[in-house]
Amino acid sequence: MKCDKCETECSEDELITHGGQRLCEDCYMDSVSPLKACDPWAVHSAKQEAGKSEVHLLPIQKKMLEAIKTQKAIIPELLTELLDITPRELQRNFAILRHMELLRGFKGEDGKVYWTLFES
Repeated sequence: MKCDKCETECSEDELITHGGQRLCEDCYMDSVSPLKACDPWAVHSAKQEAGKSEVHLLPIQKKMLEAIKTQKAIIPELLTELLDITPRELQRNFAILRHMELLRGFKGEDGKVYWTLFES
């Protein structure tokens, strides 16, 4: 069986019916709890738990920070290539780093969205 949204192969018991679709766990979670990079409550919670400490970061989040520190500002598509991860993984980890006020996004003069360090 395949997920109706991302078409990932799943066993029958792994699919969840939601909104008339048969979804894998990741797509189901995205449907019921969409990502919000700008979420004041999540920012407050993240700052209470982790503050500015990078000790609590996952390896992929540390790699994201290092790549952005090196580049100063980077488009997300390039970051997915550099880190060899899916756009979904990248967006989830960006949202976490945004909530911790470590990364932020901005629109460049060329109309593209860039990510940079929060204090930049």
